[in-house]
Amino acid sequence: MGETAAANNHHHHHHHGHQVFDVSVPQQPAFKCFDDDGRLKRTGTVWTASAHIITAVIGSGVLSLAWAIAQLGWIAGPVVMLLFSFVTLYTSTLLSDCYRTGDAVSGKRNYTYMDAVRSILGGFKFKICGLIQYLNLFGIAIGYTIAASISMMAIKRSNCFHKSGGKDPCHMSSNPYMIIFGVTEILLSQVPDFDQIWWISIVAAVMSFTYSAIGLALGIVQVAANGVFKGSLTGISIETVTQTQKIWRTFQALGDIAFAYSYSVVLIEIQDTVRSPPAESTTMKKATKISIAVTTIFYMLCGSMGYAAFGDAAPGNLLTGFGFYNPFWLLDIANAAIVVHLIGAYQVFSQPIFAFVEKSVSERFPDNDLLTKELQIKIPGFRSPYKTNVFRVVFRCCFVVLTTVISMLMPFFNDVVGILGALGFWPLTVYFPVEMYIKQRKVEKWSTRWVCLQMLSVACLVISVVAGVGSIAGVMLDLKVYKPFQSTY
Repeated sequence: MGETAAANNHHHHHHHGHQVFDVSVPQQPAFKCFDDDGRLKRTGTVWTASAHIITAVIGSGVLSLAWAIAQLGWIAGPVVMLLFSFVTLYTSTLLSDCYRTGDAVSGKRNYTYMDAVRSILGGFKFKICGLIQYLNLFGIAIGYTIAASISMMAIKRSNCFHKSGGKDPCHMSSNPYMIIFGVTEILLSQVPDFDQIWWISIVAAVMSFTYSAIGLALGIVQVAANGVFKGSLTGISIETVTQTQKIWRTFQALGDIAFAYSYSVVLIEIQDTVRSPPAESTTMKKATKISIAVTTIFYMLCGSMGYAAFGDAAPGNLLTGFGFYNPFWLLDIANAAIVVHLIGAYQVFSQPIFAFVEKSVSERFPDNDLLTKELQIKIPGFRSPYKTNVFRVVFRCCFVVLTTVISMLMPFFNDVVGILGALGFWPLTVYFPVEMYIKQRKVEKWSTRWVCLQMLSVACLVISVVAGVGSIAGVMLDLKVYKPFQSTY
């Protein structure tokens, strides 16, 4: 930025004699504070981009990692995690070349992942991508409802344990907590532009670091107290689970780990905050290297410390599985942080669905008053009236009710996370980035690079399929044990 300003000043003094140039003085700042697409100048650097990625990634995925490693064991667990991180690193690099269509320096910018798919791959693939993405967001809303209500319940249980000195097992149902969470989300979903509130993401980042760090710290303390690293080289033993269950759980563990790395969707949006020169893709490649290194180390620590602390009995959700009883106030802080994070994150992930449905409906039925007429409601104490319409209120309520009901039908955190990881991993993290890259860089069909990319894609497809099947099998097995709507912990 400094250089261009200096150049302009120099330019300006040079021609001071000519009246013509004085006319262009007011436009000088305009040149300085806007980018080539007329938006405000982007100021992001490698460090801000890395921070954004890290905060976008580290979240509720951490909670199921110890369980995933327990299914795979000390050898396969870390190896699988490294593999996922390399695949994600590689496809993120491919994706960073898709921020601009055509030329890396001056091509047309794509502001979101979906824009990139639309402008590079065209309409049909764009529709499929949209379908997968909205399904994924819908699933995340369910997963977050489960996780948040289990955390609320864990606070209640840990206090009940503490009161009875561990004598009372404190069995409870998670349903009331799901309903509380649902009601909260119904209210929040009516707040206009909730996802635009700037401090939401800061709060979310602080919260997710809080509970991840507490989970890690408790694992380390537990290992120190045991004086030994628990766990085995091959994971949970066949005595504990049957041979077939072992296979399903191994597959499901892949889905859980994939979920922890599922953030390729936000990469282009983060790249859109980065300043140029240098070309945005260069900055972004550095940022993905840094952030994937940091998150992988962090995940490795969380997952392996959790496994080392509990061995094969590692709970599906590290902070609510009651491996840790004390210090109970620390667990309560961690679970409260999870609840706060997920209340906000639920909205952030469901806003795109709301926007999409409401836009399609208003385009489809422009004349229907129920759907498009804006009502203004005066709220005492607020200056501007609250704008809404009937369809928005009804649709958002129904959406939240639907996610809550599904969560109550299958309140199994890891299974749902495994399904989501499987659903998002191949299409969004591998297939579309690879296809866009091939199209962008005009990779020759049947050339070595093309064949390698396709092999990577097929391998990841297989991983996604087995992870999905394993997780669905997990849901089926759990439903045999739990009766829907009556599950207690």
